Amino acid sequence: QVELVESGGGLVQAGGSLRLSCATSGRTDRTYAMGWFRQFPGKEREFVAAISRLDNTTYHQHSVRGRFTMSRDSAKNTVFLQMNSLKPEDTAVYYCALARSRIAAMYMVASDYDYWGQGTQVTVSS
Repeated sequence: QVELVESGGGLVQAGGSLRLSCATSGRTDRTYAMGWFRQFPGKEREFVAAISRLDNTTYHQHSVRGRFTMSRDSAKNTVFLQMNSLKPEDTAVYYCALARSRIAAMYMVASDYDYWGQGTQVTVSS
């Protein structure tokens, strides 16, 4: 069993920064593909960023590219999402996720992920 615990959300003014963390515990005997998603009220979860299980290659969705950066600290079994130049439209609940599959190096679809964190609220005021 794997548990993911997010932290780092909060309230920030537009243009500000936040750093989300997602600590993994449980079965961490190998490196897994992981991702960040966000959910707006009344909407389905939206892909934000993913990191490869093979190396630290990342992929970010176009609306956050250049502002958000996903990274991993393997020694601490933790992934991060550094969010800069935040906009009010970034306001959402942010979730980290872990995929057990070894078919691909990384995944961008929520249904490919097996474990999810509890979510952390990010609110950006204008």
